Amino acid sequence: MARAMKTDEHGVHDLGGRQGFGAVRRDGEEKNFHRRWEASVFAMASVGQVTSAWNNVDRFRHAVERIDPDAYLKHGYYGRWLGGIETLLVEAGVISQEELNQRCLELGAPQENSVAARPKLKADPMAAVSRPWSKRPEQQSPNFKLWDTVVANAGNGLGHTRLPRYVWGKEGVIAAVHGAWVFPDTNAHGLGECPQVLYTVCFKSTELFADCEQQTSIHLDLFEPYLQGVEHE
Repeated sequence: MARAMKTDEHGVHDLGGRQGFGAVRRDGEEKNFHRRWEASVFAMASVGQVTSAWNNVDRFRHAVERIDPDAYLKHGYYGRWLGGIETLLVEAGVISQEELNQRCLELGAPQENSVAARPKLKADPMAAVSRPWSKRPEQQSPNFKLWDTVVANAGNGLGHTRLPRYVWGKEGVIAAVHGAWVFPDTNAHGLGECPQVLYTVCFKSTELFADCEQQTSIHLDLFEPYLQGVEHE
């Protein structure tokens, strides 16, 4: 069944640029929910943000990233949400891992199946939320301006981040400056909002993907700590 998570492992969630998962198939009807239980999970996630289990979207996203890797790939969008909710409820002491496992067995889940939840042995602290939105006043001037060349840092794979692996070490150009926003990398772990300047960075497709045959531009919103300036001679 479920296993506790001892460290912040880099999860299977960072799928950008990876191959072998087949085509992305669109549902022509674009339904909000395909099954009734998905709507229930959506409601649970909405209510959870005003409880003691979690209080910001970054903490919730990090919980979803930490669920069992096999479940992440097989359980679908709202199945991943459910795994994240279960993880946070166990970490908050609302339910126990044993209660969660037992309930799954009562509902007919095979013994060998893994519950998606992977709670930490010691939960992150719960920081107070000052405002429900993420835009914040700038505390310092941006280090970069429009059309500056930057390179994305290589992440360490630890904890929550909005820096995808496929841009690590890649060069791009600042296309927009958006001011200061709550920094997910600290906010997800209860370490404070630590507002950082957010930029839109434009990358060439051939810079990101060596086997890309068609030249196009890919824009990503990236925080200042993710970037380093580049000076060309």
